[in-house]
Amino acid sequence: MPRESKKARSARAAEIYDLLTAEYPDAHCELDFEDAFQLAVATILSAQTTDERVNMVTPVLFARYPNAEALASAQQEDVEEIVRSTGFFRNKAKNIIGFARGLMADHHGEVPASMDALAVLPGVGRKTANVILGNAFGLAEGVVVDTHVKRLSTLLGLTKEKTPEKIERDLMALFPPERWTLLSHLLIWHGRRVCIARRPQCADCTLSRLCPSSTI
Repeated sequence: MPRESKKARSARAAEIYDLLTAEYPDAHCELDFEDAFQLAVATILSAQTTDERVNMVTPVLFARYPNAEALASAQQEDVEEIVRSTGFFRNKAKNIIGFARGLMADHHGEVPASMDALAVLPGVGRKTANVILGNAFGLAEGVVVDTHVKRLSTLLGLTKEKTPEKIERDLMALFPPERWTLLSHLLIWHGRRVCIARRPQCADCTLSRLCPSSTI
């Protein structure tokens, strides 16, 4: 693809968004949750594993520890046993217990609806905070940049940056705030279903003509 002006890239980004919304009208967060606390814990557990695996674990976890108060007083070993199948279970158990204790200590057990307050809690960085804010509170503070969003943003020529923070800034500049939360879901769904890392289905991709990485 020849060198692209900012105006042309913005127009192409808008068309990409429109095509993806048509392709995935039901795109949403695939972690199961009932409230902000459950979403936060599930998101922390989702690192380096699948949403499906997390969704198998969280019903047991939340039945035993339904809120921050209960999880804050949990024994590390007990939580480890429940979340073991998600991988890195010792660190994840430590993080979700620490997260719950942070909520109890600083927020009366409630998940704060603020990027600054969320990002400093154990186990929560900017990406997780964006997931919570966008999906539990309907607040668009930024774009969730996970491995799928990072990979597809690069393949689609929406960014040349390498770090999640800089990629997020590029995406925020290309798309209006009201599209930020759904944008990540659309890219994740497309990355899981069509633009698969090891075997991209370019021939079946609705974005092929707009993608500088397309093989067709």
